[in-house]
Amino acid sequence: MSNLSPQETAKILAGGLLSFPVTHFDADLKFQEGPYREHCEWLLSFSRLTGLFCAGGTGEVFSLTPDEVFQVTRAAVAAAKGRTPVIAGAGYGTAIAVEMAKNAEKAGADGILLLPTYLMTPSQEGMVAHIDAVCKATSIAVIVYNRDNGIINEQSLARLCENNPNLVGFKDGVGNIELMMRVYAKMGDRLTYIGGLPTAETFALPYLEMGVTTYSSAIFNFLPEWALAFYDAVRAKDQSRIIRGMREFVLPYIAIRNEKEGYAVSIVKAGVKAIGRPAGPVRPPLTDLNADQFERLKELIDATKPV
Repeated sequence: MSNLSPQETAKILAGGLLSFPVTHFDADLKFQEGPYREHCEWLLSFSRLTGLFCAGGTGEVFSLTPDEVFQVTRAAVAAAKGRTPVIAGAGYGTAIAVEMAKNAEKAGADGILLLPTYLMTPSQEGMVAHIDAVCKATSIAVIVYNRDNGIINEQSLARLCENNPNLVGFKDGVGNIELMMRVYAKMGDRLTYIGGLPTAETFALPYLEMGVTTYSSAIFNFLPEWALAFYDAVRAKDQSRIIRGMREFVLPYIAIRNEKEGYAVSIVKAGVKAIGRPAGPVRPPLTDLNADQFERLKELIDATKPV
């Protein structure tokens, strides 16, 4: 059980960089708890992290069963030892999302990241009912992840926040600046705002101007010191350092990522392999980088200088 209130969790998350660890599999694609915990502990050794998001998009939540999400969450909580909030992924249909939220609380997580519903695009009324059911199923913090087919507007979000004090976060994976500004203008400091577009560093500075003080860094999995330095540059609004980091690493990295669909996760697992901390393959339907792409990524990582 979490020792933090939802509001305390939200405040901590807003204050720094967030880590989204990959999930470790063996050659037969079975979850490897020991290596996963070791990886989380390594990430947490960089003590300025303000949140560990387990079984999220980078953690391949879409390929895990609810029981496996529980195992991953419990392992992350054990690794964190209360040093930083642990947020677990939840999603799919309402019944499964409710089950996952309850399991996250049972595993000791401090909150859940509510990912989009499965398959269909719901109405705003349907989205409100879905999010409301998940919020009421747990006492821990809930962060709504706005992306893909799960887009909620500012009026619906306001209704949900009025009825659910534990709804404390809004993560944007859409990139609709008008919608983001409408949400922020409506909700102000009632919510913590998290940048959640793929390779979030790309959008970090303009999003900071919209009240988004933190973001999910998948790059932290394999370049933690670089990721923290880049975050510092963003918070300082140091454009020269940001542009240098974009030019020397982020944009070449994105170019490799964009060579095939689904590589937003695969390239992160390739990155941890490149630094000698392999996490195993991705699960289908994702595919791993090919040998040439991996070598180019490794050369890029090896050549990366401090921001």
